[in-house]
Amino acid sequence: GKRKRLSTSVLYDSDESEDSDIVVRKVFAKRHCIMDEDDSSEEQQPDKTCPTENVATSRKQKMLAKLKELARRSTTQRSCSTANCEDSNSEEEIEEELCCRLPLTPTEGSDTDSGSMKDFIVEEDDDDDNNNTENVNSENQPLQKQLNSSNSQLLAYYIPQLTRCDHYIHFKRIVKALLINAIDDTFLSSLYDGTRRKKYAQDMLLSLHYLDDRFIQPRIENLICRSRWKDRYKERVDCYPNVRIVLKNSKNMSCQACGLKRYCKFNVLLSGKLYHSKTLEVDDFMSDDKQVLKVGIVCANRTRVYHNLKHFKYKLYVDCSSVAELDGVEDEPVKDTVERLFSHLEESGWIQKRYDDLEDYIDDADSFQEEK
Repeated sequence: GKRKRLSTSVLYDSDESEDSDIVVRKVFAKRHCIMDEDDSSEEQQPDKTCPTENVATSRKQKMLAKLKELARRSTTQRSCSTANCEDSNSEEEIEEELCCRLPLTPTEGSDTDSGSMKDFIVEEDDDDDNNNTENVNSENQPLQKQLNSSNSQLLAYYIPQLTRCDHYIHFKRIVKALLINAIDDTFLSSLYDGTRRKKYAQDMLLSLHYLDDRFIQPRIENLICRSRWKDRYKERVDCYPNVRIVLKNSKNMSCQACGLKRYCKFNVLLSGKLYHSKTLEVDDFMSDDKQVLKVGIVCANRTRVYHNLKHFKYKLYVDCSSVAELDGVEDEPVKDTVERLFSHLEESGWIQKRYDDLEDYIDDADSFQEEK
């Protein structure tokens, strides 16, 4: 039942004078008790709220302030899809949802506050939430597709066909570029300085970078960083394109590659002309120079693996030049000559054989054991 206040009796005198003939009567006036009514009664009597209601209102305001702070913190941790949904996850709906889910304390659950709390309690509608989520997802789908397409366009612009191209296709482009340079020795230099801008030239340049930067350079750096080679020995191996490793009589001495005391029984014979690493132009300075170095077994094996990868492209170019010189066809456009020679090398399995050699050199470098 609703709480009631005791009525107080008030004595009203119709006339304050004692001499009045009017009969004095006692009237018991009942004071209106504050009862919980509907919203209309509260709107009509806003100033007649009791102190307990003011205390409850202040508590509710504090609670709502805490709920707002909680909602702000939770919104920062939402995922991107939830963050984009501003209409369905506004601050007011978050407050209503939290008010609905939090249990009421005994003070808040009293009859005095039931009328005022009705405005803050909202029933959850699962169907509306699902519809809002579907609408947000449908709105985000075009944006996601646009982002994906822009990313793929950027990749295609800056790194064209780098990841979509097979390794063997890269290798065939390199062979064709070396055949062209064997006939026209300015092709590689014009390719690297940016003079040639056609698509076929850019594809060849990309494949040459792919061979140097992805296949060869990381592995030779790995072989060097795991060794104790002296800088002078490494420079000699880099400069001479030809190497022969010969087994000789064992001798207890300092290895001329790493400087450690070993039983050295291998002679490393280095020879050949110095050349440019990109354009492959040969330098005739001291063309007949040779170096003979005595090394241990570990350094001899490392030299063989390192030298095969370091000078692979130059040796491939020398082989292509030999094929072009043996052709003997004159007065033919360069393009037709290259296409004819390339088709012959591909049909005979020559290109596949050189590609298998490259894979063997890469496997040797990857499986080489670290020197103890």
